[in-house]
Amino acid sequence: MKIIKTKISEVLLIETEVYKDSRGSFMETYNHEKYLSQNFSNKFIQDNLVYSKKNVLRGLHYQINKPQGKLVQCYEGAIFDVAVDIRNNSVNYLKWVGFELNSKNNRQLYIPEGFAHGYCVLSNSALVSYKCTNIYNPKFERGIKWNDKNINIKWPIENPILSEKDEKLKYI
Repeated sequence: MKIIKTKISEVLLIETEVYKDSRGSFMETYNHEKYLSQNFSNKFIQDNLVYSKKNVLRGLHYQINKPQGKLVQCYEGAIFDVAVDIRNNSVNYLKWVGFELNSKNNRQLYIPEGFAHGYCVLSNSALVSYKCTNIYNPKFERGIKWNDKNINIKWPIENPILSEKDEKLKYI
């Protein structure tokens, strides 16, 4: 496992190892002891698995009161995954980083608490897993419009498909 700091140092890109042989392949997606040895102290308490079609854009989501850190990985297909710093006192406030996660590069993106998260599907479909540091609670759920000009994310798709809920999100 290789951990790469991004231009927002708290957001981490993680390259996992895949072992292949004539039978197929094996990948350890999470090992708490290995992550601890890399000074990665978060404990994940909820796992989610999401299937989406091409051009679906999910986000930008975050939680207040019980914020969620996330460890995101794409098992099938490809996504462009984004983290936006929404910590008011941060030097990186409203700055974002984005990376392609796909079933071939076996990367994970760690998004800490205090960040909004979103992604769009680049392939015909995608199967995305993410671990969370807090349980999802709809009372605390908040979001930011995907195309907020104050953030200016360079999404690699046009005409995204949004949920009704994401369509109604406000600008910051």
